[in-house]
Amino acid sequence: MVPNGQAAGKQACEDPRQDRELKSWRCLVFYLCFFGFMAQLRPGESFITPYLLQRNFTIAQVTNEIIPVLPYSHMTVLVPIFLLTDYLRYKPVLVLQCLSFVCVWLLLLLGNSVLHMQLMEVFYSITMAARIAYSSYIFSLVQPSRYQRMASYSRTAVLLGVFTSSVLGQVLLSLGYQSLNYISLGFVIFSLGLSLFLKRPKHSLFFNRSALARGASPCELDQMHPGPEQPEPRKLERVLGMCKDSFLVCMLRELVENARQPQLRLWCLWWVFNSAGYYLISYYTHVLWREADQKLNYNGAVDAASTLLSAIMSLYAGFVKIRWALWSKLVIASVIAIQAGLVFCMVIMSTNIWILYMAYVLFRGAYQFLVPIATFQIASSLSKELCALVFGINTFLATVLKTVITLVVSDKRGLGLSVPRQFTIYSVYFLVLSIICFVGAALDGLRYCRRRRHQPLPLPQELSPLENSVQVLSLQDGNLKGPQPSAPPLLPEDGVEDSVAGLRLEAKA
Repeated sequence: MVPNGQAAGKQACEDPRQDRELKSWRCLVFYLCFFGFMAQLRPGESFITPYLLQRNFTIAQVTNEIIPVLPYSHMTVLVPIFLLTDYLRYKPVLVLQCLSFVCVWLLLLLGNSVLHMQLMEVFYSITMAARIAYSSYIFSLVQPSRYQRMASYSRTAVLLGVFTSSVLGQVLLSLGYQSLNYISLGFVIFSLGLSLFLKRPKHSLFFNRSALARGASPCELDQMHPGPEQPEPRKLERVLGMCKDSFLVCMLRELVENARQPQLRLWCLWWVFNSAGYYLISYYTHVLWREADQKLNYNGAVDAASTLLSAIMSLYAGFVKIRWALWSKLVIASVIAIQAGLVFCMVIMSTNIWILYMAYVLFRGAYQFLVPIATFQIASSLSKELCALVFGINTFLATVLKTVITLVVSDKRGLGLSVPRQFTIYSVYFLVLSIICFVGAALDGLRYCRRRRHQPLPLPQELSPLENSVQVLSLQDGNLKGPQPSAPPLLPEDGVEDSVAGLRLEAKA
């Protein structure tokens, strides 16, 4: 009975520690979600475009001079902030994001020239690039067993914050755009104060990794302690060796090998091309609404409705179960075709503000439906570090594509088109993407039917034990003319990629 007493004493000693850990984790979750919620409270954000037009900026200045600065600066700051986020361990970048929001609203309130508004877009691009800090930060403070719950809590807090901000902006619109901007400035200053009390993690994904965790290769040990017969490498050789064996370079090599997976390539390409078009529509849709009706202004209500629909579609996407290895291209093509139709509807009904509102809500919901599916399909075949790197690369490529389109279509140094004409080009853009995906889906269907048609039929009956023994004896005697066993053909499995992805997810769990 002594062991039982020892076990009871040990359990009594461990329970307080587990209670403290559970309490600490709950406090951490609450504070992170509260910060994520408060950081989204910017009631004036839905009305920035009407506010600029009210400040005597022309539609041409807003469309062709001010808004194009956003993708340019976003592409410039995205990679440095992505690297600094990991190197500085998240918290400083979150503080930088809040400071940039403060600068955005100070410029909106005090600026009075196109240059001031362009500088405002630069600071806003910094806040966009720093969004990755929050999504990465929350996973660096908790154990892997709590990743799913943390992702759910943080995503809910962010969407609830965006929804509340949009509703609050619509309710307080009667106070005027200037008052909304002052309220937004107060909220972002409060979120800046919250960011100063965030806990800074000790480790990150790419940098600040201990050498023991990575392990030292023999080459590295030889460089650190060269033997008597091995000459000491020069400084340039040491630098090149360190770069070659660095963690980031090893990850890039592993990423190139993983890029051979068809599903990974497909969803990464969707992320790049669809995200570019989605954000271009989001940038200019408020201008389109203003041109359609200068009196009616339900921007906040529409943003709230689209956020709510996006949350519902994201939740619904988590319960969709189909054979993605077979049907992915068809699903993507169908959703992009719906997006193309909605954008074209915005073009032909550009004078009906209610149709524009409804089309934008549905367009945003269609995009958000595929985002969690793409996230799962990409994450299911990669490690956590590679997953973060892939999402960063996808975002950068989408930003580059978005910048090129903006330079050609929107910027005054390019075509400098009006918003309705831009939306015509964007509808053709989505239409071409959907046609390409439909063609790819049709080719996959033909290959699938061809494989099913040419599968060899199974043998009508198996050999009897006597025939098997005779066949073995004939083979041993060297008589190769007798009946020989034929190995069953390896049939192609259409769901093999889904099975591999599921196994990798189970292995990670």
